[in-house]
Amino acid sequence: MIYSLTGKIIKKTLNAVVICCGGVGYYAQCPASVAGALPGVGNEATVYTVMNVTENDVSLYGFASEEQQACFELLTSVSGVGAKVGLAILSVMEPDRVALAISAGDHKAFKAASGVGPKLAQRIVLELKDKVAKGFAAGIDLENVAGAASDTAAAQGAGQAIAALVSLGYSQSEAALAVSKIDGTLPVEEIIKLALRSMAGRR
Repeated sequence: MIYSLTGKIIKKTLNAVVICCGGVGYYAQCPASVAGALPGVGNEATVYTVMNVTENDVSLYGFASEEQQACFELLTSVSGVGAKVGLAILSVMEPDRVALAISAGDHKAFKAASGVGPKLAQRIVLELKDKVAKGFAAGIDLENVAGAASDTAAAQGAGQAIAALVSLGYSQSEAALAVSKIDGTLPVEEIIKLALRSMAGRR
């Protein structure tokens, strides 16, 4: 398996990149988000890859980070999620957002991706929840962010803040992501205020 390629980018589109390594140009399909993350044509870059070999085809999929690469492999392990759908999801959601949506049970977040209907979105959450709870997204304590079992005051405050933000119309994963970046020991009102400020800046 080709884990990664480092070389000069000789072509880049919204959904693919061609990277030249040792005189060979490797064509890799990629999420739309990767085009903006990689440097321009003519520059050196590292593309993390997943190779799919079937009886009739050999395809290479490229990503700007190891987190995207791991997330793609995780998503495509779900029954009914092929490479096309995996790329579509990563085109509209970063890996940490994917992990938080799964952990929070927010299947609606996946419906923003092309080719993902209600049943498939629910299956993604159902099949991956246990895996994500073990810490798929490095650096994010998914159990606490999602308000899972924990009796600490900080986790309880975060859970109350997330519930309040959801009642204001934000999705659970969006609220959880905002709250995860704030000190959970602050008063609930302060957490909500800071979370609202950060989300307003992203919209």
